[in-house]
Amino acid sequence: RLANSGFIRKQDVVLDYGCGKGRVDFFLAYQTRAHCIGVEYDERIIAVARENQNTAVSAGRVEILLGNAETFPVPQNVNRIFFFNPFSVEILQKAMARILESYYETSREMLLFFYFPSTEYISYLMTVDELSFYDEIDCSDLFEENKDREKIVIFQLE
Repeated sequence: RLANSGFIRKQDVVLDYGCGKGRVDFFLAYQTRAHCIGVEYDERIIAVARENQNTAVSAGRVEILLGNAETFPVPQNVNRIFFFNPFSVEILQKAMARILESYYETSREMLLFFYFPSTEYISYLMTVDELSFYDEIDCSDLFEENKDREKIVIFQLE
């Protein structure tokens, strides 16, 4: 749904925190032609992501990096960021600090996508002055359980 939403296009650079095996990155890069940067802290999972990159059609548009969300410096060209409920609110706060540092160094419109967000995530995000709610993509028909969380909540930083 995100790939077909029009929120991510060819000229965009997507950062995927907690990319795991890279599936979201390879799919988004293939569907939207955007450049994707996947960041994962687990070396074993990164090894699998890099193996997947060897066979992915979109491998040339995807970077898989070993890194910690709390300290990872957000590249100046990143303007889209994807979160699949990857970590605690405390880590999200530290990741947001890195995002804001990058934004203040190079001001640009940024969209942040939160798939399957917890109420704690939304509560925290509503307190970040630089963020504003932008849109929501309903995904409640995808799975039977947790229908209220089956959505992609989009915040804008501009």
